[in-house]
Amino acid sequence: MGKRLLQAAAIAVIAALSTPSNTFFTPAYAQGFTFSSVTVQGNQRVDNTTILSLLGIGAGESLSPGDLNDATQRLINSGLFEKVDLVPQGSTLLVQVQEYPIVNVISIEGNRRIDDEKLTEAITSQPRRVYSPAQAEADAAAMTELYRVANRIAATVTPRIIRRDDNRVDLVFEVTEGRVVEIERLGFVGNRAFSDRRLRQILETKQAGLLRTFIQADTFVAERLELDKQLLRDFYLSRGYIDFEVVDASAQVSAERDGTFVTFTVREGRPFTIGNVTTVSEVEGLDAAPYESEVRLRSGVTYSPAIIENNISRLEALALQQGLNFVRIDPRITRNDRNQTLDIAFTLVRGPKVFVERIDIEGNNTTLDQVIRRQFRTVEGDPFNPREVRQAAERIRALGYFADAQVESEQGSAEDQVVVNVDVEEQPTGSLSFGVGYGSQTGASINVGLSESNFLGRGQRLAVNVSTGTDNVDTSFSFAEPAFLGRDLEFGIGAYYRQTDQQNARYDTRNIGFSTSLTFPVSELSRLQVRYRISEDRISNVSASSSAILGREDDRGALITSAIGYTYSYDNRIEGINPRGGVLLRFSQDFAGLGGDTKYISTTGFALAEQRVLNEEVTLRAIFEGGYLSSIGDDPSRVTERFFGNGKIRGFESNGIGPRDLNAVNRDALGGNAFAVVRLEADFPLGLPEEYGITGGAFVDVGSVWNLDDTAGTGGPVDDSARLRASIGLSFLWDTPIGPLRFNFSRPLKKEDYDLDQSFDLTVATQF
Repeated sequence: MGKRLLQAAAIAVIAALSTPSNTFFTPAYAQGFTFSSVTVQGNQRVDNTTILSLLGIGAGESLSPGDLNDATQRLINSGLFEKVDLVPQGSTLLVQVQEYPIVNVISIEGNRRIDDEKLTEAITSQPRRVYSPAQAEADAAAMTELYRVANRIAATVTPRIIRRDDNRVDLVFEVTEGRVVEIERLGFVGNRAFSDRRLRQILETKQAGLLRTFIQADTFVAERLELDKQLLRDFYLSRGYIDFEVVDASAQVSAERDGTFVTFTVREGRPFTIGNVTTVSEVEGLDAAPYESEVRLRSGVTYSPAIIENNISRLEALALQQGLNFVRIDPRITRNDRNQTLDIAFTLVRGPKVFVERIDIEGNNTTLDQVIRRQFRTVEGDPFNPREVRQAAERIRALGYFADAQVESEQGSAEDQVVVNVDVEEQPTGSLSFGVGYGSQTGASINVGLSESNFLGRGQRLAVNVSTGTDNVDTSFSFAEPAFLGRDLEFGIGAYYRQTDQQNARYDTRNIGFSTSLTFPVSELSRLQVRYRISEDRISNVSASSSAILGREDDRGALITSAIGYTYSYDNRIEGINPRGGVLLRFSQDFAGLGGDTKYISTTGFALAEQRVLNEEVTLRAIFEGGYLSSIGDDPSRVTERFFGNGKIRGFESNGIGPRDLNAVNRDALGGNAFAVVRLEADFPLGLPEEYGITGGAFVDVGSVWNLDDTAGTGGPVDDSARLRASIGLSFLWDTPIGPLRFNFSRPLKKEDYDLDQSFDLTVATQF
């Protein structure tokens, strides 16, 4: 009975398969098939020949159910058909297909943060092409990736189709953007030497803070974690922690997928200092004594890779001067765990004879090759120096023209040849700024600025600034070529026009000038600038109630000044040898009298010493500034040439200190031929979340402005003695998107009755 039932069921299945059906063909046959012909139905755009070729079934060929299933899959995998049915009809195989529709239009809905144009660039589906579900899903994934990069990992993109007549569809990508994924907490585990606050300052990743609406640095970017890990390594290594290690950097997304918690787990180790320093030669006939005298490293200094690299560069430069192209400096370090010191032996060794075959540069669409090539101290055919290639890479990154710059070397056409590959990614280098301001003394003002640090891709700097207010106009132009004549020689030109109209004084001024300069290195840490300036300076409209001194200067009219000058600067912060501080020195002199109407020597000096203390949480700073103007001949100095000390001593208004004619009705500041100021500052955290960018400061300023050539005032001699002024105050420093702002609250401790004091001022924090 059971056997007969099974036979009846088999006959019923065979009968069903021999009848046309729209059901998707699923082979479940127990026997083979042989077809003498194949009939295709349902195709409109794809011809029969293409379908038969994809089917792969020949007439009279014996087929198994598996062969029919494979044929079905080949048609489906072609991406041409939305539905495929294989229907055996005796000796004929009926192939029924339904083609994918044609895409009529593509639209994107629901997007606000990323515009249609940028999203469209990420997709490959096109109108008037065959619709592919797989391609639509890939396009949705590509758009989702754009949102992920924009820190919206909760964003979703869903492809949908709207069917139209004539087998056409509208392809619609529905976007749900979600919220920006902010970094709610940026923490550290394992750090003891430095606080979380100090470590957060050096990372590229930032926490969400008060300015989260304007600052996008608080959003989470997974790729940025690798950079942050390297920044942590560099920070600790430069402070002697040679065993430092980033054990883990993890990010956890909140349940709502709108916040991230980033945690760095570190192992600090112990700090090491420099022990014994020696210089040894392993090159036959090469004396190490001249090299030892070039070493600038002493015992007790905190170990830093920058210090070692700096000394190696100096020694290798000496070897090149002696014509020893393949002598290398091998720093051999001996670790002394007992006293936490590192003995350094600079060993002169014979390096392999390898040459630079060529330098290949890619990715620079705007920047000229020569701008990048001049960062290398070697050219094609020179001996290959791996250290020089690394330093060239750092110089390329320091240009600020590129978002990323990778410099790698690989073997060239021979074993003794090396090819240096430079791959850069350019970034915008120009800026256009607009500003509106108001000051109690200057009134309303409008500022427009245009700057470009890579003009025409040549590495040249161009800047134009225009500032106009109620009582003043200030316009300036500057241009600089950093590689004049193909050398490390910066050529610059500049021009300015300034006019004041009774600005905090009862007289007007007009200054028109042009200058040109050349700047070149004197040593690794110092530079010298020589310059020439020609200008016309006028004092006019002096009030009858002002000092007789100003009246006599007005009577002299517009005077031409032709001056040559120089500035010597020394900055040991350039190489970063001492990451906790450094020294900056500047000394300038200008000699007027090379033609023109004025003759004088103007001398100024500037000295700054800076040091981080208390685990680098507090920055101490001492600054000295001074200047002296010495007139040559019988003509006294004028108010356009003298010093006023504006901004030098906080707590006093512009033109608020210095000699004055107290017998005049208008006690305008006269300025002085000399000034000297000492400023002591401390910047420190306030305990606020560091992502707010708000820190505190305290300062003490002491100084004076004095000395006049002409002291015959309106009612008698003018007192031009060096009367000391002093002030004390507190500051709030706020790192904002428009720049670092400094709010100063000051109180004069010592002043004269006629001084104009000012208890509050707002300035852009100076970067020395």
